[in-house]
Amino acid sequence: MADALSVVPFSVLRNLSDKLYEKRKNAALEVEGIVKQLAAAGDHDKISAVINLLTTDFTYSPQANHRKGGLIGLAAATVGLTTEAAQHLEQIVPPVLNSFSDQDSRVRYYACEALYNIAKVVRGDFIVFFNQIFDALCKLSADSDANVQSAAHLLDRLVKDIVTESDQFSIEEFIPLLRERMNVLNPYVRQFLVGWITVLDSVPDIDMLGFLPDFLDGLFNMLSDSSHEIRQQADSALSEFLQEIKNSPSVDYGRMAEILVQRAASPDEFTRLTAITWINEFVKLGGDQLIPYYADILGAILPCISDKEEKIRVVARETNEELRAIKADPAEGFDVGAILSIARSQLSSEWEATRIEALHWISTLLNRHRSEVLQFLNDVFDTLLKALSDPSDEVVLLVLEVHACIAKDPQHFRQLVVFLVHNFRVDNSLLEKRGALIIRRLCVLLDAERVYRELSTILEGEADLDFASIMVQALNLILLTSSELAELRGLLKQSLVNLAGKDLFVSLYASWCHSPMAIISLCLLAQTYQHASVVIQSLVEEDINVKFLVQLDKLIRLLETPIFAYLRLQLLEPGRYMWLLKALNGLLMLLPQQSAAFKILRTRLKTVPSYSFNGEQIKRTSSGNPYSQILHHIPSGSQISEDGDVNQEVGNSCLHNGINFGSRLQQFEQMQSQHRMHAKSQAQSRNNSTSLKEAQRPEDPLQQTPAAEMDRPPSRSSRRGPGQLQL
Repeated sequence: MADALSVVPFSVLRNLSDKLYEKRKNAALEVEGIVKQLAAAGDHDKISAVINLLTTDFTYSPQANHRKGGLIGLAAATVGLTTEAAQHLEQIVPPVLNSFSDQDSRVRYYACEALYNIAKVVRGDFIVFFNQIFDALCKLSADSDANVQSAAHLLDRLVKDIVTESDQFSIEEFIPLLRERMNVLNPYVRQFLVGWITVLDSVPDIDMLGFLPDFLDGLFNMLSDSSHEIRQQADSALSEFLQEIKNSPSVDYGRMAEILVQRAASPDEFTRLTAITWINEFVKLGGDQLIPYYADILGAILPCISDKEEKIRVVARETNEELRAIKADPAEGFDVGAILSIARSQLSSEWEATRIEALHWISTLLNRHRSEVLQFLNDVFDTLLKALSDPSDEVVLLVLEVHACIAKDPQHFRQLVVFLVHNFRVDNSLLEKRGALIIRRLCVLLDAERVYRELSTILEGEADLDFASIMVQALNLILLTSSELAELRGLLKQSLVNLAGKDLFVSLYASWCHSPMAIISLCLLAQTYQHASVVIQSLVEEDINVKFLVQLDKLIRLLETPIFAYLRLQLLEPGRYMWLLKALNGLLMLLPQQSAAFKILRTRLKTVPSYSFNGEQIKRTSSGNPYSQILHHIPSGSQISEDGDVNQEVGNSCLHNGINFGSRLQQFEQMQSQHRMHAKSQAQSRNNSTSLKEAQRPEDPLQQTPAAEMDRPPSRSSRRGPGQLQL
């Protein structure tokens, strides 16, 4: 200190702390001259003493004017040192950097000015302090004082020039600092950071692309900034980097893919578009590097397919197709389970387009990696079944295609049908709204006969009799009306002359017993008219209820459709098709005379050519095969008495083409007996419940329920279960 005081006159020191800028400036010029003389003499000890004096007594002084003088003095000393300034920078730069955080804005301004002058002198030697200077400039770029900001911008430009021309700059040491600052929200700081990234990327010797994963997320974050200028700068920087990626032979796609996946879900539209555009390029360029990230990428793409912005949707669809076209192998790290998990999760998306693409992915995986997918079947099967209730028909059809692909194996086919019946049982609305669509499509995809046989086998042993009846009625209606089941109907028509038809008839009969009208419809379809007549006459009072009549009404209307054209044509030969006439007349007798169905059927029967059914004709017809209209009058051992006692068929256990109709009738009657007992049990339960409620009410002699009212059968509405489908 004494050395410094002996070198620097007191008047200079006094003026250096003066409140007037001009006096401080003149004093600084004198300091510059003193230091220049000492440097020429090689007396660096005294130079260090002068710098120490300026630092201790001025830059760290509590007086603002002293601090201002100290800063201008340090800059002057540096100018005086010229080429020898580098060895004193350790003393000169830290106090200047410290002044950047001074409470007085004028001190901060002079600190910028001082460092600017110091940097101009030392140039490349300045780089050793780059990180500290960068950190200080980052803060000053957002300074509350406009003059300080302006001074900081000037200093920033100079530092950028120095860095771009220096070969001592260490990008490795700088990146952690940049990464730390990238999430700052201040717009001035963001502009500052983007500016530096752009400048450093323009330097050929600095590989910013190699460090892009470290600050890529920060750049994407700036795309949603409220300032248009910042968004534009960030987008420009990203576009430049993307172009470099396309031209670079070595890129770390993996780390960046993780960032892009997150940004693709950004609430900001522009950010999503940029992210999905990058992902699109990565899928095209990434190759094997991206295989471990396919699942994450797919998770980002699928939601974007339903984005409200058309540009995003277009790029997302293109990317999705590109990704699906890549035939990666599990041996190469392709995680089938992860992809399947993403597709499964997207089946719950609120957007139809996303759900559709998720199903396409599951289908693609099944076709390419069937064995691997089946290992995860338990994880996706329930979700696929729930998707059958989707409000979109297109989704349901695709789900069925996936199910059909899975069900190629017998065990999975059985599992599918069992689960499907279970879902119909627990969700009446599914059967009501989607039942026909699901069954018809499965029949196309998996062979109608196979599907119907399996359904019949399951329903035959169904414990829930109400559900079994509803399900059979639904299946019967589909069988009678769907164009997809035309071949199945054709096979059933040959039940009496064809072994395959007979087997199908017997297979369906077991479960069709759950519904009298379904059995009658099946018999009419199979042309087993005598058995249809026997079934009709076997019906008892309890069987002929509102539900039965509603189903019968629909059957009568179906008889007028092209499906039953063959049956109507057979009425032209009443002598040959006597049992058909008897069955139809039996149905007519069950219909209320005022009903539309009664009038339709009666009108149809009136068109039948006149034919006298006297006893001799019945005997002649009965003495032969009652199914001769189908078997071309081939004799059989079946005999029916003259008075038409159809019960004799049971005793004779008639066999036609191997069908034991006597046994079938017993099977039907046993099943209907179970249904009647079940109905009585339900009615009794309802009555008991009603009685209990009445008993709990206070007695009112004017409003007591008559005994006759309690004994009244259940109302029509009470007989019909919720969500029942009628034939």
